[in-house]
Amino acid sequence: MAALRYAGLDDTDSEDELPLGWEQRTTKDGWVYYANHTEEKTQWEHPKTGKRKRIAGDLPYGWEQETDENGQVYFVDHINKRTTYLDPRLAFTVDDNPTKPTTRQRYDGSTTAMEILQGRDFTGKVVVVTGANSGIGFETAKSFALHGAHVILACRNMTRANEAVSRILGEWHKAKVEAMTLDLAQLRSVQHFAQAFKAKNVPLHVLVCNAAAFALPWSLTKDGLETTFQVNHLGHFYLVQLLQDVLCRSAPARVVVVSSESHRFTDINDSSKNLDFSRLSPSKNDYWAMLAYNRSKLCNILFSNELHRRLSPRGVTSNAVHPGNMMYSSLHRHWWVYTLLFTLARPFTKSMRVILSVGWREHEQIQRRRNTSRM
Repeated sequence: MAALRYAGLDDTDSEDELPLGWEQRTTKDGWVYYANHTEEKTQWEHPKTGKRKRIAGDLPYGWEQETDENGQVYFVDHINKRTTYLDPRLAFTVDDNPTKPTTRQRYDGSTTAMEILQGRDFTGKVVVVTGANSGIGFETAKSFALHGAHVILACRNMTRANEAVSRILGEWHKAKVEAMTLDLAQLRSVQHFAQAFKAKNVPLHVLVCNAAAFALPWSLTKDGLETTFQVNHLGHFYLVQLLQDVLCRSAPARVVVVSSESHRFTDINDSSKNLDFSRLSPSKNDYWAMLAYNRSKLCNILFSNELHRRLSPRGVTSNAVHPGNMMYSSLHRHWWVYTLLFTLARPFTKSMRVILSVGWREHEQIQRRRNTSRM
Protein backbone atom coordinates (compact mmCIF):
# COMPACT_ATOMS: atom_id res chain seq x y z
CA MET A 1 0.00 0.00 0.00
CA ALA A 2 2.92 2.35 0.58
CA ALA A 3 3.90 2.11 -3.08
CA LEU A 4 0.30 2.66 -4.15
CA ARG A 5 0.02 5.69 -1.91
CA TYR A 6 3.31 7.04 -3.30
CA ALA A 7 1.92 6.92 -6.85
CA GLY A 8 -1.45 8.27 -5.76
CA LEU A 9 -3.28 4.98 -6.36
CA ASP A 10 -4.28 3.96 -2.84
CA ASP A 11 -7.94 4.93 -3.31
CA THR A 12 -9.33 1.67 -4.72
CA ASP A 13 -12.78 0.15 -4.67
CA SER A 14 -13.60 -3.22 -3.10
CA GLU A 15 -13.96 -5.13 -6.38
CA ASP A 16 -10.54 -4.28 -7.77
CA GLU A 17 -8.67 -4.31 -4.46
CA LEU A 18 -6.09 -7.10 -4.55
CA PRO A 19 -5.97 -9.89 -1.95
CA LEU A 20 -3.11 -9.95 0.53
CA GLY A 21 0.17 -11.02 -1.10
CA TRP A 22 -0.76 -9.92 -4.62
CA GLU A 23 0.81 -7.09 -6.63
CA GLN A 24 -0.32 -5.39 -9.83
CA ARG A 25 2.33 -4.80 -12.52
CA THR A 26 2.49 -3.68 -16.14
CA THR A 27 4.42 -4.79 -19.22
CA LYS A 28 6.31 -2.39 -21.46
CA ASP A 29 3.50 -2.49 -24.00
CA GLY A 30 0.82 -1.59 -21.46
CA TRP A 31 -0.74 -4.88 -20.36
CA VAL A 32 -1.52 -5.47 -16.68
CA TYR A 33 -0.51 -8.71 -14.95
CA TYR A 34 -0.68 -9.87 -11.34
CA ALA A 35 2.10 -11.31 -9.18
CA ASN A 36 1.32 -13.65 -6.29
CA HIS A 37 4.26 -13.34 -3.89
CA THR A 38 2.99 -16.14 -1.65
CA GLU A 39 2.90 -18.78 -4.39
CA GLU A 40 5.58 -17.05 -6.52
CA LYS A 41 3.56 -17.02 -9.71
CA THR A 42 2.07 -14.49 -12.13
CA GLN A 43 -1.13 -14.39 -14.15
CA TRP A 44 -2.99 -12.10 -16.56
CA GLU A 45 -6.40 -12.35 -14.87
CA HIS A 46 -7.35 -10.28 -11.83
CA PRO A 47 -7.43 -12.70 -8.85
CA LYS A 48 -10.88 -11.47 -7.77
CA THR A 49 -12.74 -10.45 -10.93
CA GLY A 50 -11.02 -12.70 -13.46
CA LYS A 51 -10.79 -9.76 -15.86
CA ARG A 52 -7.83 -8.89 -18.03
CA LYS A 53 -6.85 -5.27 -18.09
CA ARG A 54 -4.63 -2.91 -20.01
CA ILE A 55 -3.34 0.61 -19.54
CA ALA A 56 -5.50 3.40 -20.97
CA GLY A 57 -3.78 6.35 -22.63
CA ASP A 58 -0.35 7.88 -22.26
CA LEU A 59 1.55 8.76 -19.11
CA PRO A 60 0.20 11.76 -17.19
CA TYR A 61 1.76 15.14 -17.80
CA GLY A 62 5.25 15.31 -16.28
CA TRP A 63 5.82 11.54 -16.12
CA GLU A 64 8.36 9.58 -18.16
CA GLN A 65 9.16 5.89 -18.51
CA GLU A 66 12.77 4.74 -18.02
CA THR A 67 14.61 1.42 -17.73
CA ASP A 68 17.15 0.64 -14.99
CA GLU A 69 20.42 -1.29 -15.36
CA ASN A 70 18.59 -4.57 -14.71
CA GLY A 71 16.13 -3.95 -17.54
CA GLN A 72 13.23 -3.20 -15.20
CA VAL A 73 10.88 -0.39 -16.13
CA TYR A 74 10.42 2.48 -13.69
CA PHE A 75 8.64 5.83 -13.87
CA VAL A 76 9.93 9.35 -13.24
CA ASP A 77 7.66 12.17 -12.05
CA HIS A 78 9.55 15.28 -13.19
CA ILE A 79 7.06 17.65 -11.59
CA ASN A 80 7.44 16.28 -8.06
CA LYS A 81 11.02 14.99 -8.57
CA ARG A 82 10.37 11.37 -7.62
CA THR A 83 10.60 7.85 -9.09
CA THR A 84 8.54 4.70 -8.65
CA TYR A 85 8.33 1.23 -10.19
CA LEU A 86 4.54 1.46 -10.14
CA ASP A 87 2.93 2.67 -13.37
CA PRO A 88 0.82 5.79 -12.51
CA ARG A 89 -1.64 4.80 -15.27
CA LEU A 90 -2.79 1.83 -13.18
CA ALA A 91 -5.46 4.18 -11.87
CA PHE A 92 -6.89 4.31 -15.40
CA THR A 93 -6.88 0.70 -16.58
CA VAL A 94 -9.65 -0.61 -18.83
CA ASP A 95 -10.97 -4.08 -19.47
CA ASP A 96 -9.44 -6.10 -22.30
CA ASN A 97 -12.76 -5.86 -24.18
CA PRO A 98 -14.06 -2.45 -23.15
CA THR A 99 -17.56 -1.36 -24.00
CA LYS A 100 -18.16 1.85 -25.89
CA PRO A 101 -18.43 4.76 -23.45
CA THR A 102 -21.89 6.23 -23.13
CA THR A 103 -20.79 9.68 -21.97
CA ARG A 104 -18.39 12.22 -23.40
CA GLN A 105 -15.70 14.07 -21.51
CA ARG A 106 -17.08 17.40 -20.36
CA TYR A 107 -15.08 20.61 -20.26
CA ASP A 108 -16.02 23.98 -18.86
CA GLY A 109 -14.77 27.54 -18.74
CA SER A 110 -12.01 26.72 -16.25
CA THR A 111 -10.55 23.77 -18.20
CA THR A 112 -6.88 24.33 -19.06
CA ALA A 113 -5.01 23.48 -22.24
CA MET A 114 -2.97 20.84 -20.41
CA GLU A 115 -6.22 19.09 -19.43
CA ILE A 116 -7.47 19.21 -23.02
CA LEU A 117 -4.25 17.62 -24.28
CA GLN A 118 -4.02 15.04 -21.48
CA GLY A 119 -3.20 11.64 -22.94
CA ARG A 120 -2.18 12.97 -26.37
CA ASP A 121 1.24 12.14 -27.71
CA PHE A 122 2.70 14.61 -30.22
CA THR A 123 6.05 12.84 -30.47
CA GLY A 124 7.37 13.21 -34.01
CA LYS A 125 5.13 16.21 -34.78
CA VAL A 126 6.63 19.57 -35.73
CA VAL A 127 4.78 22.70 -34.63
CA VAL A 128 5.47 26.36 -35.44
CA VAL A 129 3.85 29.03 -33.25
CA THR A 130 4.21 32.71 -34.14
CA GLY A 131 4.44 35.24 -31.33
CA ALA A 132 5.24 32.45 -28.90
CA ASN A 133 7.36 34.31 -26.33
CA SER A 134 4.35 35.38 -24.24
CA GLY A 135 0.60 35.12 -23.77
CA ILE A 136 -1.47 32.68 -25.78
CA GLY A 137 1.48 31.88 -28.04
CA PHE A 138 3.69 30.84 -25.15
CA GLU A 139 1.03 28.66 -23.55
CA THR A 140 0.37 27.05 -26.93
CA ALA A 141 4.05 26.33 -27.53
CA LYS A 142 4.56 25.03 -24.00
CA SER A 143 1.54 22.72 -24.13
CA PHE A 144 2.67 21.16 -27.41
CA ALA A 145 6.28 20.82 -26.23
CA LEU A 146 5.33 19.15 -22.95
CA HIS A 147 3.34 16.60 -24.95
CA GLY A 148 6.30 15.58 -27.08
CA ALA A 149 6.14 17.86 -30.13
CA HIS A 150 9.16 19.57 -31.67
CA VAL A 151 8.11 23.20 -31.24
CA ILE A 152 9.58 26.25 -32.96
CA LEU A 153 8.88 29.63 -31.39
CA ALA A 154 8.76 32.12 -34.27
CA CYS A 155 9.35 35.50 -32.66
CA ARG A 156 10.57 39.01 -33.45
CA ASN A 157 12.42 39.55 -30.17
CA MET A 158 14.98 36.73 -29.85
CA THR A 159 15.97 37.69 -26.30
CA ARG A 160 12.42 37.14 -25.07
CA ALA A 161 12.05 34.08 -27.30
CA ASN A 162 15.12 32.42 -25.80
CA GLU A 163 13.83 33.22 -22.31
CA ALA A 164 10.57 31.48 -23.24
CA VAL A 165 12.52 28.45 -24.47
CA SER A 166 14.36 28.32 -21.14
CA ARG A 167 11.09 28.46 -19.21
CA ILE A 168 9.73 25.48 -21.14
CA LEU A 169 12.95 23.50 -20.70
CA GLY A 170 12.76 24.34 -16.99
CA GLU A 171 9.49 22.39 -16.83
CA TRP A 172 10.80 19.44 -18.85
CA HIS A 173 14.47 19.23 -19.73
CA LYS A 174 13.83 16.82 -22.63
CA ALA A 175 11.39 19.13 -24.42
CA LYS A 176 12.28 19.72 -28.08
CA VAL A 177 11.88 23.45 -28.38
CA GLU A 178 13.82 26.19 -30.17
CA ALA A 179 13.44 29.82 -31.25
CA MET A 180 13.73 31.31 -34.72
CA THR A 181 13.55 34.93 -35.87
CA LEU A 182 10.32 36.07 -37.52
CA ASP A 183 9.29 39.72 -37.84
CA LEU A 184 5.89 39.84 -39.50
CA ALA A 185 6.30 43.59 -40.03
CA GLN A 186 9.02 42.83 -42.59
CA LEU A 187 8.12 40.55 -45.49
CA ARG A 188 11.81 39.92 -46.09
CA SER A 189 12.04 38.51 -42.55
CA VAL A 190 9.08 36.24 -43.30
CA GLN A 191 10.88 35.02 -46.39
CA HIS A 192 14.11 34.42 -44.47
CA PHE A 193 12.23 32.46 -41.81
CA ALA A 194 10.62 30.22 -44.42
CA GLN A 195 13.97 29.59 -46.06
CA ALA A 196 15.63 28.78 -42.73
CA PHE A 197 12.80 26.44 -41.76
CA LYS A 198 12.95 24.58 -45.07
CA ALA A 199 16.71 24.20 -44.64
CA LYS A 200 16.04 22.06 -41.57
CA ASN A 201 14.42 19.42 -43.81
CA VAL A 202 11.71 18.64 -41.27
CA PRO A 203 7.95 18.30 -41.79
CA LEU A 204 5.41 20.83 -40.56
CA HIS A 205 2.32 19.33 -38.99
CA VAL A 206 0.85 22.36 -37.18
CA LEU A 207 1.25 26.05 -37.95
CA VAL A 208 -0.33 28.35 -35.37
CA CYS A 209 -0.67 31.92 -36.65
CA ASN A 210 -0.95 33.65 -33.30
CA ALA A 211 1.17 36.82 -33.33
CA ALA A 212 -0.82 40.06 -33.35
CA ALA A 213 -0.60 43.78 -32.68
CA PHE A 214 -3.34 45.79 -31.00
CA ALA A 215 -3.95 49.52 -30.41
CA LEU A 216 -0.88 50.60 -32.35
CA PRO A 217 -0.47 54.23 -33.35
CA TRP A 218 -0.54 54.66 -37.11
CA SER A 219 2.69 53.73 -38.83
CA LEU A 220 3.89 52.12 -42.03
CA THR A 221 6.15 49.08 -42.22
CA LYS A 222 9.28 48.97 -44.36
CA ASP A 223 7.07 47.41 -47.01
CA GLY A 224 4.88 50.53 -47.08
CA LEU A 225 1.80 48.98 -45.47
CA GLU A 226 -0.12 49.89 -42.31
CA THR A 227 1.49 47.95 -39.46
CA THR A 228 -1.56 46.34 -37.84
CA PHE A 229 -2.76 44.97 -41.18
CA GLN A 230 0.64 43.55 -42.10
CA VAL A 231 1.48 42.03 -38.70
CA ASN A 232 -1.94 40.54 -38.00
CA HIS A 233 -2.85 39.34 -41.47
CA LEU A 234 -0.57 39.89 -44.44
CA GLY A 235 2.58 38.59 -42.74
CA HIS A 236 0.82 35.36 -41.80
CA PHE A 237 -0.74 35.11 -45.25
CA TYR A 238 2.71 35.32 -46.83
CA LEU A 239 4.16 32.85 -44.32
CA VAL A 240 1.53 30.23 -45.12
CA GLN A 241 2.07 30.68 -48.85
CA LEU A 242 5.81 30.12 -48.44
CA LEU A 243 5.31 27.01 -46.27
CA GLN A 244 2.34 25.61 -48.17
CA ASP A 245 4.39 22.96 -49.98
CA VAL A 246 5.86 21.73 -46.67
CA LEU A 247 2.40 21.53 -45.09
CA CYS A 248 1.05 19.50 -48.01
CA ARG A 249 4.00 17.10 -47.91
CA SER A 250 3.44 16.68 -44.15
CA ALA A 251 -0.28 15.87 -44.44
CA PRO A 252 -2.29 15.38 -42.40
CA ALA A 253 -1.41 18.90 -41.26
CA ARG A 254 -3.30 21.90 -40.00
CA VAL A 255 -3.16 25.68 -39.84
CA VAL A 256 -4.74 27.41 -36.85
CA VAL A 257 -5.35 31.16 -37.16
CA VAL A 258 -6.04 33.00 -33.91
CA SER A 259 -8.75 35.53 -34.75
CA SER A 260 -11.28 37.39 -32.60
CA GLU A 261 -15.01 37.98 -32.21
CA SER A 262 -14.21 41.64 -32.91
CA HIS A 263 -14.18 40.76 -36.62
CA ARG A 264 -17.97 41.19 -36.48
CA PHE A 265 -17.71 44.91 -35.79
CA THR A 266 -16.25 46.08 -39.06
CA ASP A 267 -16.51 45.87 -42.81
CA ILE A 268 -13.98 45.89 -45.65
CA ASN A 269 -16.43 46.64 -48.44
CA ASP A 270 -17.33 50.03 -49.87
CA SER A 271 -20.84 51.40 -50.33
CA SER A 272 -21.22 49.27 -53.47
CA LYS A 273 -20.35 46.10 -51.52
CA ASN A 274 -17.05 45.75 -53.35
CA LEU A 275 -13.77 45.11 -51.55
CA ASP A 276 -12.20 48.43 -50.60
CA PHE A 277 -8.44 47.88 -50.46
CA SER A 278 -7.89 51.34 -48.99
CA ARG A 279 -9.61 50.17 -45.80
CA LEU A 280 -7.09 47.36 -45.31
CA SER A 281 -4.08 49.68 -45.21
CA PRO A 282 -5.57 53.11 -44.48
CA SER A 283 -3.87 56.48 -44.52
CA LYS A 284 -3.12 58.28 -41.27
CA ASN A 285 -6.24 60.47 -41.58
CA ASP A 286 -8.50 57.41 -42.00
CA TYR A 287 -6.87 55.32 -39.30
CA TRP A 288 -8.49 54.17 -36.05
CA ALA A 289 -6.54 51.56 -34.09
CA MET A 290 -9.53 49.48 -32.94
CA LEU A 291 -11.07 49.42 -36.41
CA ALA A 292 -7.74 48.40 -37.94
CA TYR A 293 -7.51 45.50 -35.50
CA ASN A 294 -11.08 44.38 -36.24
CA ARG A 295 -10.46 44.45 -40.00
CA SER A 296 -7.29 42.41 -39.63
CA LYS A 297 -9.22 39.79 -37.65
CA LEU A 298 -11.89 39.66 -40.37
CA CYS A 299 -9.13 39.09 -42.90
CA ASN A 300 -7.86 36.22 -40.72
CA ILE A 301 -11.20 34.44 -40.95
CA LEU A 302 -11.69 35.00 -44.67
CA PHE A 303 -8.16 33.76 -45.30
CA SER A 304 -8.57 30.68 -43.11
CA ASN A 305 -11.84 29.69 -44.80
CA GLU A 306 -10.39 30.02 -48.29
CA LEU A 307 -7.19 28.22 -47.27
CA HIS A 308 -9.25 25.30 -45.99
CA ARG A 309 -11.25 25.19 -49.22
CA ARG A 310 -8.08 25.01 -51.29
CA LEU A 311 -5.87 22.75 -49.20
CA SER A 312 -8.24 20.37 -47.40
CA PRO A 313 -8.36 18.06 -50.47
CA ARG A 314 -4.58 17.73 -50.03
CA GLY A 315 -4.83 16.84 -46.33
CA VAL A 316 -4.25 20.30 -44.82
CA THR A 317 -7.07 21.75 -42.72
CA SER A 318 -7.38 25.35 -41.60
CA ASN A 319 -9.47 26.88 -38.83
CA ALA A 320 -9.79 30.35 -37.37
CA VAL A 321 -10.45 30.32 -33.62
CA HIS A 322 -11.66 32.88 -31.13
CA PRO A 323 -9.67 32.48 -27.89
CA GLY A 324 -12.51 33.57 -25.63
CA ASN A 325 -14.03 36.73 -24.26
CA MET A 326 -12.68 38.68 -21.32
CA MET A 327 -9.07 37.69 -21.58
CA TYR A 328 -6.01 39.32 -20.08
CA SER A 329 -2.91 39.51 -22.25
CA SER A 330 -0.16 41.94 -23.18
CA LEU A 331 -1.92 43.20 -26.33
CA HIS A 332 -2.87 46.42 -24.56
CA ARG A 333 0.71 47.54 -23.96
CA HIS A 334 0.84 50.14 -26.76
CA TRP A 335 -1.59 52.69 -25.23
CA TRP A 336 -2.05 53.61 -21.59
CA VAL A 337 -5.86 53.89 -21.92
CA TYR A 338 -6.15 50.24 -22.96
CA THR A 339 -3.66 49.29 -20.25
CA LEU A 340 -5.90 50.95 -17.65
CA LEU A 341 -9.04 49.25 -18.99
CA PHE A 342 -7.40 45.83 -19.11
CA THR A 343 -6.03 46.28 -15.60
CA LEU A 344 -9.48 47.13 -14.22
CA ALA A 345 -10.96 44.12 -16.00
CA ARG A 346 -8.23 41.69 -14.97
CA PRO A 347 -10.06 40.20 -11.92
CA PHE A 348 -12.81 39.07 -14.29
CA THR A 349 -10.62 37.71 -17.09
CA LYS A 350 -9.49 34.22 -18.01
CA SER A 351 -5.91 33.03 -17.71
CA MET A 352 -3.84 32.23 -20.79
CA ARG A 353 -4.04 28.50 -20.00
CA VAL A 354 -7.84 28.58 -20.03
CA ILE A 355 -7.99 30.80 -23.14
CA LEU A 356 -5.85 28.33 -25.07
CA SER A 357 -8.10 25.45 -24.09
CA VAL A 358 -11.14 27.36 -25.37
CA GLY A 359 -9.52 27.93 -28.75
CA TRP A 360 -8.30 24.36 -28.99
CA ARG A 361 -11.73 22.92 -28.08
CA GLU A 362 -13.35 25.18 -30.68
CA HIS A 363 -10.87 23.98 -33.30
CA GLU A 364 -11.50 20.32 -32.43
CA GLN A 365 -15.28 20.82 -32.56
CA ILE A 366 -15.03 22.35 -36.04
CA GLN A 367 -12.92 19.41 -37.19
CA ARG A 368 -15.46 16.91 -35.84
CA ARG A 369 -18.32 18.71 -37.60
CA ARG A 370 -16.39 18.71 -40.87
CA ASN A 371 -15.55 15.03 -40.55
CA THR A 372 -19.20 14.21 -39.78
CA SER A 373 -20.42 16.15 -42.79
CA ARG A 374 -18.26 13.98 -45.05
CA MET A 375 -19.78 10.74 -43.76
